[in-house]
Amino acid sequence: MKNITSLLISVVIAVWVVAIAIISVQNATPVSLKFLIFQSVQIPMGLVLAFSAAVGLIGMAVLQPLWGLGESQSRVDEDAEFFVDDEDF
Repeated sequence: MKNITSLLISVVIAVWVVAIAIISVQNATPVSLKFLIFQSVQIPMGLVLAFSAAVGLIGMAVLQPLWGLGESQSRVDEDAEFFVDDEDF
């Protein structure tokens, strides 16, 4: 199962790289990003897509282990609170 997951992740990344390459060749005009009052320098659209994809991949790689920390508790405690006898009420 782990091999299939690794293969699927590799295919998704490869498709993103090909899509970025195609879009960057077709749209070579520089763009600038604006957020609130901030504005970036003008860079090609392909670089914007590549940086966005890289930041997303790195961000998910950093956040994924952090999400696993909350799952270390056993589900028995949660089920014990959920299933309560009607006699107690």
